[in-house]
Amino acid sequence: MVFENVSSLIAKQLKVAPETVTRESRLVEDLGADSANVMVLIMDLEDQFNMQVEDSAITTMKTVGDVVDYIQSRQG
Repeated sequence: MVFENVSSLIAKQLKVAPETVTRESRLVEDLGADSANVMVLIMDLEDQFNMQVEDSAITTMKTVGDVVDYIQSRQG
């Protein structure tokens, strides 16, 4: 469920086809995200999952799977 929500947000934010968003997709290299996209995406994720994403974690999230794993690790 987390992956579906994350991939949908990413596809909408980056204007890419949802089927191109996989766990292995790299946000910048594969999906064309820039720093502004990433910041908006983080804010959307925080709203969607009612959580706060730590600044230090943002720099470690390179793939869609990284984002999903981070969110899942924060959900009790």
